[in-house]
Amino acid sequence: MWRSIASNALTCLVVVLFLLGGVLLWGQKQYNQPGPLAQAICVEVPRGTNFRAVSEDLAAQGAISSDAIFRLGADYTNKTQSLKAGSYLVQPFSSMVEIVDVVTRGGASTCGTEVVYRIGITRARVQVRELNPSTGRFVETVVFDPSEGDAPAEYQRVKDISGTRYRVALAEGVTSWQVVEELKQIDVLSGDVELPAEGSLAPDSYEIRPGDTIASVIERMERAQEVILANAWSNRAADLPLDNPQEALILASIIEKETGGPEERGLVASAFTNRLNKGIRLQTDPTVIYGITKGQGVLGRGLRQSELRRETPYNTYVIPALPPTPIANPGRASIEAALNPADTDFIYFVAKSLNPADGHNFAVTLDEHNRNVAAYRRLERAASE
Repeated sequence: MWRSIASNALTCLVVVLFLLGGVLLWGQKQYNQPGPLAQAICVEVPRGTNFRAVSEDLAAQGAISSDAIFRLGADYTNKTQSLKAGSYLVQPFSSMVEIVDVVTRGGASTCGTEVVYRIGITRARVQVRELNPSTGRFVETVVFDPSEGDAPAEYQRVKDISGTRYRVALAEGVTSWQVVEELKQIDVLSGDVELPAEGSLAPDSYEIRPGDTIASVIERMERAQEVILANAWSNRAADLPLDNPQEALILASIIEKETGGPEERGLVASAFTNRLNKGIRLQTDPTVIYGITKGQGVLGRGLRQSELRRETPYNTYVIPALPPTPIANPGRASIEAALNPADTDFIYFVAKSLNPADGHNFAVTLDEHNRNVAAYRRLERAASE
């Protein structure tokens, strides 16, 4: 009898384990397979909330088939304590594992309505973007120049939406003066700030919140540039004519202002590096222009011969080396190019056409360079006729 009881118990245990294994496999399949969501939705994760509240909200919106499986899966992968406050876009048919990744990864919010304040080389503009739930993509609804007068009603409407996100986007090559002046015009920021050192701000996109101070945004930009420069310096090529990271930043800013396209950064960096190694003056117009404008706006005209001959700290047609400071805020790619230039013998370069986007003709010898310059002058004369 006892043998029969033990056998039945063992059988029951096997059945239970089999069923439990089946449930686990079923739950794992539910957790990883595409979800039931037919259209993209925004999921708000308030500060101080927990995974239970988020899972119940997702279930109510039809994004997941089981809030219990959602929580168990997150707990099993040790992500329940990594929930990040924010507003997140959940794409159609996202699996539970994908949604868990979205709400625990954090970073820039990607949902609802956003306002992007773009600070460019020649002008700033404000871009309003709203999510189209049917496509899961942002649609640009209005763009305006804040210097041209009152903001349009569409901008005011978006500002009144509680879930609106805000970002500041810096273009490569903007000056610190430009950044500060444009940040002062952003009505969701407050306070003032002293002018940061030229080159110390990392061109990138930064999420901001209403009530943030200008100083706090500048501090984030400075910290980002410090990290980029430190990493690039630690991985620099050997035998560069640069004594410290500050000189690398100066050279990177010149590369940024001289580059016609991303693919040319390494070549421009190579030409400047070769000139420095040979003791040849850099002879680059952007440094002369910075000496005139101090980075406060665009020169708006060509350089005069008297300006090219005048001895100033920024006139690289006269001084034998780098100028004393950067002439703009270079991006990561230009910093990395300055510290790992292409391996060439180029010494000279001149624009291919009157369109800067067309890039440059590079040369090793002065004779070759003079031919390239003559071709460019012909284009100038033809355009003026």
